[in-house]
Amino acid sequence: MAADTPEADWVSRFADEVIAESERRAPGKPVVVASGLSPSGPVHLGNLREVMTPHLVADEIRRRGVECVHLLSWDDYDRFRKVPAGIDASWAEHIGKPLTSVPAPPGSAHPNWAEHFKAPMAEALDRLGVEYHAVSQTEQYRSGAYREQILLAMRERRRIDAVLDGFRTKDRPGPQGGPGAAVTEEGSGAAAEEDGTTDTGYFPYKPYCSACERDLTTVTGYDDESTALDYTCACGHRETVRLAEHDRGKLVWKVDWPMRWAYEGVVFEPSGVDHQSPGSSFVVGGRLVREIFGGRQPIGPMYAFVGISGMAKMSSSKGGVPTAVDALRIMEEPLLRWLYARRRPQQSFTVAFDQEIQRLYDEWDALERKIGDGTAGAADRLAHDRAVRTAGRELPRTTRPLSYRMLASVADVTAGDPAQTLRILGEVDPEHPLGSLEELRPRLDRAQHWVEHHVPAEQRTRPRTEPDRELLGGLDAGERESLKLLLDGLDEHWSLDGLAHWVYAVPKLRAGLPADTKATPELKVAQRTFFALLYRLLVGRDTGPRLPTLLLAMGADRVRALLDG
Repeated sequence: MAADTPEADWVSRFADEVIAESERRAPGKPVVVASGLSPSGPVHLGNLREVMTPHLVADEIRRRGVECVHLLSWDDYDRFRKVPAGIDASWAEHIGKPLTSVPAPPGSAHPNWAEHFKAPMAEALDRLGVEYHAVSQTEQYRSGAYREQILLAMRERRRIDAVLDGFRTKDRPGPQGGPGAAVTEEGSGAAAEEDGTTDTGYFPYKPYCSACERDLTTVTGYDDESTALDYTCACGHRETVRLAEHDRGKLVWKVDWPMRWAYEGVVFEPSGVDHQSPGSSFVVGGRLVREIFGGRQPIGPMYAFVGISGMAKMSSSKGGVPTAVDALRIMEEPLLRWLYARRRPQQSFTVAFDQEIQRLYDEWDALERKIGDGTAGAADRLAHDRAVRTAGRELPRTTRPLSYRMLASVADVTAGDPAQTLRILGEVDPEHPLGSLEELRPRLDRAQHWVEHHVPAEQRTRPRTEPDRELLGGLDAGERESLKLLLDGLDEHWSLDGLAHWVYAVPKLRAGLPADTKATPELKVAQRTFFALLYRLLVGRDTGPRLPTLLLAMGADRVRALLDG
């Protein structure tokens, strides 16, 4: 059913448009949507948007009972451009080779560079429920699948050159993004390569040298009738090949992309903001697909950049950037899907690897509560539904989703000790005792990983092992009375909710007010002062995890020993 109401989300609206466009172009045939990724390095979270945007649309189309194919092109026949940081400089000898001809990084179990970087992304996509048909461009070119399209492009090279020439002098503004936006490389990474212009003419096909395997080649001549192609290579090799039989080369990117649109019948393919500036691959491709290859440009929504908390730029060529697998080590699959589903493609957003992940989980849990009690808005319900399930299956979820913030605090204080973790979390809700830690997985595991790998050492919580006798000895009468009130009520309030109530109540009782008194500005100051004292006595600094969680984690006996001296 078409989603044409004002409440329809961006996914539904694109699905409407794509289904209608597909029927106009190819009635009765499956809808084709596409993505393209280059395994030149880690496939980061900016690249993930290239896949998640068409995936969400394809999934909505399938939910409506319409057959849809999501093609994921691995641009593994791209050239190896440079040796990334952390890789031995000897890999420079492979610059210019196809990614599938470059050895995998040292210690890898994969057969080549491309497969090494494909594998973690493929794993993440499977975990995220992304259903797609993978296409290796190495296999496509080496099998001769594009032979007719290559010969056509070479016959029409002068027309292609004329189209490109109309854009070559146009300025291309740099990409823009909001604060903290990450800059992703254009498309597959092949977008920055030569457009086919040489000193000897324009040729949209670039061969890989049969001697050194690199693309440091220059086409020096081509005969349309015989398809004889002459080239020289920087290595000194010269050769004449028959293009009608030659399968060791590829079309330059600005010609390759529109060729594939026509070849595959793509109806929907998103692209980054830099693709849609004047002279970009997407804009030029719109002319070439129509005028040269007899096809039509896909519906191409622009998608904005994806940022990482604390990082201003992501670039896979620099290495060390967070990937989808990295994100799934600290967050559950539905949460990561939700980040991409809830924002329109044109909106930038940030994936949190710092303390913001706790706020993000709080927001997700609040949404889940609204879904449960029926108060969520239509757009929020749709985004949530797209996060937790696909047309084909439910995504894994935690049976008892306790607060991520609390799980991280417990993991911090206990250093991940299972027995201690079970004891503490078992006391959170005494009326509903916890049977085992399995009920808290996978969220517990994600929170523990975040604490261990993303919380700086200086921010980790280390409870005192001995009382701070000097601090205790200098307390005034009011401070000692506050500590006594807290300790006297520990047993009665020993649960997460009970302690949350009690630590706020102590300063009110000290002021001679009922525990349920609404906090005034003066009371809030007294509460903050009391909390700072507790943190200094318990962990040796003025701040720390939420006090109710910290108290539960430390246990009543240890709290008494540290506060009573």
